[in-house]
Amino acid sequence: MNNYNLSFISNTDLFNHVRETVEKYRFTIDLAEFNKNIIDPIKLTFDAKVYDKRIQAVVESEILRQLDKSNTNHIGYFHQNIFKYFGHGWRVPDSGFDVVNDSQKIYVEMKKPICVCNQC
Repeated sequence: MNNYNLSFISNTDLFNHVRETVEKYRFTIDLAEFNKNIIDPIKLTFDAKVYDKRIQAVVESEILRQLDKSNTNHIGYFHQNIFKYFGHGWRVPDSGFDVVNDSQKIYVEMKKPICVCNQC
């Protein structure tokens, strides 16, 4: 096992935290899962015509988008849940804020940054 020399988390805990995240990654989706998200058939039709793609290709792109969204959410939980290793009063509550330190009266709600540079 590598030595990452991080003061707030042991190498074993970091390894397990990464492993848990990777194990949650999704690679496939069945029809029931696909249909849980409301898919706009008009948008799919426009996409097929505008991008000159068969509807099957547009549906496959939507499947990849859904898988990527799920995996992105897992990475978000990875970021949030790493705080449980910080100690010193930091905790990850079940609901409400993402990260809390009651003794320091710090309550954090993390959001994904949005790039506005139009170059990303």
